[in-house]
Amino acid sequence: MAVSDHVGFDQFIEGLKKRNPGQPEFVQAVSEVARDIFDFIADKEEYHEYQILRRIAEPDRVVSFRVCWEDDNQDIRVQRGWRVQNNNAIGPYKGGIRFHPSVTESVLKFLAFEQTFKNSLTGLPLGGAKGGANFNPKGKSDHEVMRFSQSFMTELYRHVGEDVDIPAGDIGVGAREIGYMFGEYKRITNKFTGVLTGKGLEYGGSLVRTEATGYGAVYFMQNMLEHAGNAVEGKTCIVSGSGNVATHAVEKLLQLGGKPVTLSDSQGFIHDPDGIDEEKLAWVKEHKTRRYGRIAEYVDSFNGATYHEGERPWSVPGELAFPCATQNEICGEDARMLVDNGCIAVSEGANMPTDRDAAHVFKEAQTLFAPGKAANAGGVALSGLEMSQNATRQSWTDDQLQELLRDLMKGIHDRCVEYGGVKGSEHIDYARGANIAGFVKVGKAMLAYGVV
Repeated sequence: MAVSDHVGFDQFIEGLKKRNPGQPEFVQAVSEVARDIFDFIADKEEYHEYQILRRIAEPDRVVSFRVCWEDDNQDIRVQRGWRVQNNNAIGPYKGGIRFHPSVTESVLKFLAFEQTFKNSLTGLPLGGAKGGANFNPKGKSDHEVMRFSQSFMTELYRHVGEDVDIPAGDIGVGAREIGYMFGEYKRITNKFTGVLTGKGLEYGGSLVRTEATGYGAVYFMQNMLEHAGNAVEGKTCIVSGSGNVATHAVEKLLQLGGKPVTLSDSQGFIHDPDGIDEEKLAWVKEHKTRRYGRIAEYVDSFNGATYHEGERPWSVPGELAFPCATQNEICGEDARMLVDNGCIAVSEGANMPTDRDAAHVFKEAQTLFAPGKAANAGGVALSGLEMSQNATRQSWTDDQLQELLRDLMKGIHDRCVEYGGVKGSEHIDYARGANIAGFVKVGKAMLAYGVV
């Protein structure tokens, strides 16, 4: 029976919408996973009897709290913070903290739901969570960011712990913010534990953590191409974003012989037909560390590059695409342009950057498509390794961690292949494979616990 005709699926989605009014991002994320899961569990009665998918799609808890802080003008400011603990069936909650004006409960519930599957795919014993606040660190002084981060942790500390919930960074939360939050946690609890990942190397952080998400997205692409008898070398690469994930994706592409030609930010994108080489990438990294640094200024430093204000880079011809900016940045029209321009594979460096229509276009064209829950799992994988180093009071070398990251991404790829085969074809549906592989591990753990 087709998914669209499956009464149980339709009832599930209707119930989902009623329980989560005004939360389109969360409904979108669950719906896209549920389409694959309902087909997989059609003849597996225990998953229906114990309502496994229904339970995964209902967070264990959503904590909302007020964050009061004082700006540099001594005015009292009030923001809202959240922690969404979605599922801890296979391990303690794990997921980032995001500081951005676009943060809502819906966005965090979608991210926590996706994180549950992503963490499952890594093979590490980690549950899924996400948190954040509608606070914008851009334009704020270091002292303002410090006061906000400390106030945020003053509430969050009650809900986290090294064996309970281990947050990390995300959009708007980098090493600076993690440092302020970790310092406040240590002051409140009088404990030095691995309660946060993404810490500085001086106080329990891990090598390779900064590079891990971008590197991992490229490693996954490499695995997909090699499985299909192809390679990254010599391919033109379309990359969105210009932050940590995008720049490290470009770095790894250069190491593997790819030719990245685009980067972007919220205001537009640059296209460099000659390719973004090591020298140009170093300029981008340095430039973007400055406050208010915009990618548009790239064209002032490098001849031949063009800037396209208010546009995204998906109209540029290339074989490989790496959306590394934010959710829903590739729509159906963008996907058709990519396919028409010769794109053969997509690896998501961001969380759900491809909307439903675009994903359908890639599926119809049999474009190799790696969803974020698989392709960008390198970051949480290294976070898990940072947790291991904290627990044993050890520090592993760069080479050790690079090898572990490659192995983890290869393992994720192979799990997707196991469940993503298309009957009568050699094509692998990586999105379906990732959804089912992530679900199976969590589902089996939940079945083992009974109804709890």
